[in-house]
Amino acid sequence: MSAGESITKHPEFRRGFMDSAAVSPGIAAWALMTGVAMVKSGMSVFEASLMGVFVFAGSSQLAAIPLITAGAPMWVILATAFCVNLRFMVFSAHLRPYVMHLPLWRRMLRGYFTGDLSYVLFTTRFPHPSENAAGRRAEDAYWAGNATMNWTSWAGMSLVGVALANYVPPSWGLGFAGILALVGILCSLATTRLRTVSAGVAGAAAVAAFALPLKLNILVAIAAAVAICLLLEKPKGMPPAQVQETP
Repeated sequence: MSAGESITKHPEFRRGFMDSAAVSPGIAAWALMTGVAMVKSGMSVFEASLMGVFVFAGSSQLAAIPLITAGAPMWVILATAFCVNLRFMVFSAHLRPYVMHLPLWRRMLRGYFTGDLSYVLFTTRFPHPSENAAGRRAEDAYWAGNATMNWTSWAGMSLVGVALANYVPPSWGLGFAGILALVGILCSLATTRLRTVSAGVAGAAAVAAFALPLKLNILVAIAAAVAICLLLEKPKGMPPAQVQETP
């Protein structure tokens, strides 16, 4: 394949697309529920559509919606969204060696299109960054296919949820469907003991602090999960065989 040939024709593009398609039903269900929730919370169709397409962060959207509805201060909304998305700082640090050969605008674009499952699928397919041009092109092609399917599933179904929000009766139980989708995604990400423990601690902390106003139990849960990870993570100086995996 020549260097100038479209990356969409690379075999890895199709593989990335199909790998993402396998998990897209869960993403689509989550996006549909989020689109409905945004309109039901009082946002206009225009506002909900912009948020669904440009924010592209379902967990922070779901965390922000009840705060917006409750009239919470802007700093609380921003702090909650920031804390919910802190995991992407870890993703960014891990992915840095894969993207430093790219210009800044492409790195920023990849940052926007990278989601939880696209990160997991990409790093599973390419555990270590390539050191040659052909390998980097394969990585870029896989990521492009993966991100295309992931973003299309989210944005498309989010817009469908926005469009149908006023026609969806509460009896359909989309909120519960969304929770099930989140649980499925969570289980797929809990691939190490440390991740499983941190998820359990976060869940327990969120329940224990449920009575706090303005959904501040979310911040408590995140802080508890981060703290337990820092406590349980082994020092870097230990032999590789004993180093605990980070979440």
